Parts: sequence; C-alpha cells; structure tokens
Amino acid sequence: MELFSCIGFLCKCILRTLFVVVNNVYCIPTYVVWMVMIFPLKKYHPDLYWKIEGHFFHWLLAMVSMWSWSAGYDIVELGDDIRTCLEDRTLVIANHQSTADVPLLMATFNTKRNILPNLMWIMDRIFKYTNFGIVSILHQDFFIVSGKEKRGESLQALVKHLRESYIPRRRKWMVLFPEGGFLRKRRETSQRFALKNNLPVLQHVSLPRVGALQTIVDTVGPGKNSIAGGNNNADPSLHFDGLGMYSQVNWVLDITIAYPEGKPLDLGDIVTGYRKPCKTFLFYRLFPCTEVPRDHEAMTKWLYDRFVEKEKLLDAYYKTGKFPTEGFCASPVPPQEVSQDCLRFAILHLFFITSSYIHFQLFWYVVSYFWVDVAYKYINL
Repeated sequence: MELFSCIGFLCKCILRTLFVVVNNVYCIPTYVVWMVMIFPLKKYHPDLYWKIEGHFFHWLLAMVSMWSWSAGYDIVELGDDIRTCLEDRTLVIANHQSTADVPLLMATFNTKRNILPNLMWIMDRIFKYTNFGIVSILHQDFFIVSGKEKRGESLQALVKHLRESYIPRRRKWMVLFPEGGFLRKRRETSQRFALKNNLPVLQHVSLPRVGALQTIVDTVGPGKNSIAGGNNNADPSLHFDGLGMYSQVNWVLDITIAYPEGKPLDLGDIVTGYRKPCKTFLFYRLFPCTEVPRDHEAMTKWLYDRFVEKEKLLDAYYKTGKFPTEGFCASPVPPQEVSQDCLRFAILHLFFITSSYIHFQLFWYVVSYFWVDVAYKYINL
C-alpha cells in the first residue's frame, strides 16, 4: 500500500507540474497577444488601454493564485484592518523568505477588489528574464538592480519610473521587499553588519535597505503641507497625475509573512504540491505615510524598528503558534482565512483557452494565406 501511495503522490506532482506548464503556455502568450491587438488604444485612448490591461493582468495573476490554492496552501490574514487603505495609494513592505512570497501575495491580493489591476511590483532585475518577465514589462512594473555599484543609478531610475509610470497610470499599491533578497542569502551578511555597527542581530528577518523607501517617500510621499492649504513645498509635478488628481502615497502596509515552523514554501512546492497542505500567516500593520520620517537617519531607524518588530512577531509565532497583538495593533482583526472563488477560476480558464484557440486560428489563417500566395507564385514560375 505504501508503494502505491508513493506512486500516486508522484503522479500527482507530475500532473500538477504539467498543468502549470500548460497553464503558462495558454495564458501568458494570450495576454501578450491581446496587448498587441489593443496597442493602438495606448496612443489614442491610453486610459482605456491601461484599464483593459489592468483587468488582463489581474486575470493572469488569478491563475497564479490558483496554483497555491489548489495545492492546499491556504493563507490566513490577521492584524490591522486594511480595508481603509484598499482604495488609496499604499506602499506595501514585506519580509522576503522564498520564491513563494510573491505567489502567495498574489493569491491574497486576488481576493481584494481593484488591487491587482492597479498594482506595481518592485522586483529584482533577474525577474525580467523569467517566463513572467514579458508580462511585468508590459504592465510597467519596476526592475531594481542590486549591488552597490548600480544602486544610485537604479534609484534614479526608480524616481523616473514613479514619475512616468506609477503616477500617470494612476497605480494604487506598490510592493517592495526592503531586505533586497531572500532571508537565507541575506541573513549571514546582515548579522555581520549588525555586529559591526552595534545593531540588533536578527534571526528570522534581515536588516532592510532603506534606499528604495527613501526614494519612494521623497518622490510620492506626503508633501510638507496639505494640498488644501494651497502651498505645497514639494514639486507639484510629483504630486499630481495627468488628470490633476492628488498622487501621494497615503499608507504604508507592513506585512509579516510567517510560514509553518519557519520553513518557507517555495515555487517548486506550489507547482508540484510536494509539501503537505498548510497555512501561511500574513500579519498586517498599517501606518499613515505621514508617520514615516523624511530625514534619512530617522527613516532608517523607523524601518529598522519595523523589522525588529517582525523578528519579535515571528519568534513568538514559531514558539507558540500564535501572533502577539498587544503592543502591535490597537484594534486587531481576528484571523481570517483567504477564500478564493473556484467558479471564477473556471471562467478565467475558459476565457484564456478560448482566446488561445482564436489567436491560433488567426495566426494559422495569416500564415496559410501567405504560404498559398507564395506557393501559387512559385508554381506559375
């Protein structure tokens, strides 16, 4: 019986992997083809183009959300009530442990109205060269370059991107991983830096990098005076989009991602379903952006404090199985499991499969037309 059980489990992993590969094949090219087909709208009616693109982007990320949901990797939210920031411009900062962080955040955001269509990811440049890279390029996510040599140049590029993409596209949320890499890669370096500079030595997170946060707050953070006062000391061009709408970031949403027993899932687990079903916890803390200091040293301390608090939260969770809320949340929301809509998943699959079939037929018709035309001319020679 044990042998049959192992064979059945292996077959399940293989079938899931094949399904995810096929799912990529008929979803990503379909997204790209639709974007090419509606490309004229980008010039003549850009607002409509980006609205349509946002919906396609959401539908595509819903497919990724389905991978973890179908494997039994559920998500539980707790901490601050984030409904107040769902419709506002919000900077999300999160600890980064593995390749599963992004798919699980996608699954969480998938259930919230208007988040994914108006979301901008800030991710490592290496992501540009993955199968999903073309989608992020078309959606105008930002690819940050790691390393001291390119840091200044990359932050300047981020300023330009915020001015030319985030504000004009009227994006709402943006996601940043301040640690700059996975915990297993950053922990040792972070601990050496902490010992050298008399900073807290962290085990469950690493010390964050403040450069991107500083750039975002300086570029789209709250002005020194309110807009109602009519005298904003900041550059007005950085605080209004093309329609004259106030474009500052209003909230910072701090998400602490906690995997069971401190053992992160990874993308391989999500694709194959190799690990047993489990629950991943997302602990929310919501801060008005006005609470983030503008001075570099004060901002660095503020961000370090957030990650020291993450360390305490994770340490308590790993030891007790529960998150402490006293001292972290004024009025915490009880744990709530994220619920996905399987009917919506089925409809989206049907849409992408049907679109792929139509696109293939159109492509084959065009190729056949030119092929017949060339063959006819060759015969007549």
